[in-house]
Amino acid sequence: MARGQESSTSRKKKADEAVSAEWGKDELIGAYRNMLLIRRFEERAGQLYGMGLIGGFCHLYIGQEAIAVGVQSVKQPGDQVITGYRDHGHMLACGMDPREVMAELTGRSGGSSKGKGGSMHMFSTAADFYGGHGIVGSQVSLGTGLAFSNHYRQNGKVAFVYFGDGAANQGQVYESFNMAELWRLPAIYIIENNQYAMGTSIERASSETHLFKRGASFRIPGEEVDGMDVLAVREAAGRAAEHARNGGGPYILEMKTYRYRGHSMSDPAKYRTREEVEAVRKTRDPIDHLQERLVNEGYADEAALKAIDAEVKKVVADAAEFARTSPEPEASELYTDVYVEAAQ
Repeated sequence: MARGQESSTSRKKKADEAVSAEWGKDELIGAYRNMLLIRRFEERAGQLYGMGLIGGFCHLYIGQEAIAVGVQSVKQPGDQVITGYRDHGHMLACGMDPREVMAELTGRSGGSSKGKGGSMHMFSTAADFYGGHGIVGSQVSLGTGLAFSNHYRQNGKVAFVYFGDGAANQGQVYESFNMAELWRLPAIYIIENNQYAMGTSIERASSETHLFKRGASFRIPGEEVDGMDVLAVREAAGRAAEHARNGGGPYILEMKTYRYRGHSMSDPAKYRTREEVEAVRKTRDPIDHLQERLVNEGYADEAALKAIDAEVKKVVADAAEFARTSPEPEASELYTDVYVEAAQ
């Protein structure tokens, strides 16, 4: 290796050490709790779907928890978050009440969108969450609009725009890239590359499988990140946010990750082997990875980790009970929140 050059392993180690030092015990345990909350919440959502309490489509985030938690750990108040239909994890990482999220999943009036959004179309401006969106790739242009609003108002805020490897092939994504770089909009494009667009592997769907390079022709910088490591995600997201906040324009982060369940609850996932999924679970699970770090650094022992899990399960059970007992929306709700009343 030439003098002055560093290996990627060395750089990653330094970055992890820097982020770990910045976070400390409480922040690392908080990240662990938030990731575990998403995991347990999604497991319960899958159960409720099987019981018929959740209708329509339901896309679980199990396996991808480190991305939402790591990215949103660098979010500042007023920064916007927008994503596609695999959105429950992002809502929880934004700090939305698990009760409201679960009630929305079950279509109840206690939900964050009064039961009218369901799994794929929740919304909470109070949490800076601008929705899950059911049309593949549609949120990218909407998120670019949020970034334009920040640019126009010169408010120092950034928009975190999530989409998947399947959406990365949509035309509106590239129109958005072009505008974002032309106007130097503060948009951070986060590609959650979980290797499969519905049932099609990325190798079969994309001629260029290194998706962070997709912005090169627009002169948008990008990088590939281990999306199964919350510390690596946080470090990269912090760098991207600083770039965007300081007038550098958009930035692309390709998060290499993996979903353990099918594309949706109706997907048996026969396009991949059980051995493939289990290999990822055993060697790359984001929660196990952080748990090991907490133990090795003396921040938590087995008893403390079990206590966190028990507390999280209690929160999720409470959310499920709240959803089950909340009333359904009144029929009159069909006519509310359709238009915005503009000030004269």
